Amino acid sequence: MISKIVASTAEAVAGIQDGSSVMIGGFGVAGQPVELIDALLESSSATDLTIISNNAGNGDTGIAALLASGRVRKVICSFPRQSDSHVFDELYRAGKLELELVPQGNLAERIRAAGAGIGGFFTPTGFGTTLAEGKETRVIDGRNYVLEAPIHADVALIKAVAGDRWGNLIYRKTARNFGPIMATAAKLSIVQVDRIVELGQLDPEAVVTPGIFVKRLVQIESNAAVSEGAAQ
Repeated sequence: MISKIVASTAEAVAGIQDGSSVMIGGFGVAGQPVELIDALLESSSATDLTIISNNAGNGDTGIAALLASGRVRKVICSFPRQSDSHVFDELYRAGKLELELVPQGNLAERIRAAGAGIGGFFTPTGFGTTLAEGKETRVIDGRNYVLEAPIHADVALIKAVAGDRWGNLIYRKTARNFGPIMATAAKLSIVQVDRIVELGQLDPEAVVTPGIFVKRLVQIESNAAVSEGAAQ
């Protein structure tokens, strides 16, 4: 009997190694797997991490707390600064954190390319800027393009609204964002869900991430009541 359900967030993030690349879903707060990030902080000692996410955290929780712990070496993101991203700002200005800035569309497509087995793609975004330095360029139909490489990861931390024990997932509106493509681009996809349902309760037409892309699934009890009915 296949079951990808684990009992706790600590068990979900077990085994993440030093030097791992970790994709973290979310667009700001929407879809961010906060409980899994907390577990990575509290239950794992993994350090020298590379974080791949839309942003570099804000305030003092979630990704920002992970950065503040000193266990992140590099951030790959498209949106590193906002009004309360003081943790990232301080670390980066102090030279304690590397940054690879990727335009948001390129970030999404590079992650998707990794999951789809695509070796790279040409895009006009970034041509003629410092973001294209050192990269192959080509003229296609009279327009300048830059070759971008796929982004793979060792681990993906993802949030979905509901899943079954096989790991089939559905998401809630905007919170879907980077979750589906990150699940395909990482060797180990770990998902927190508000609800775990019985096999057959998820409408197959509504499943966004098939279970083949998920290795571990944990239910966050505190959110279950809030999202009651969202998977109906």
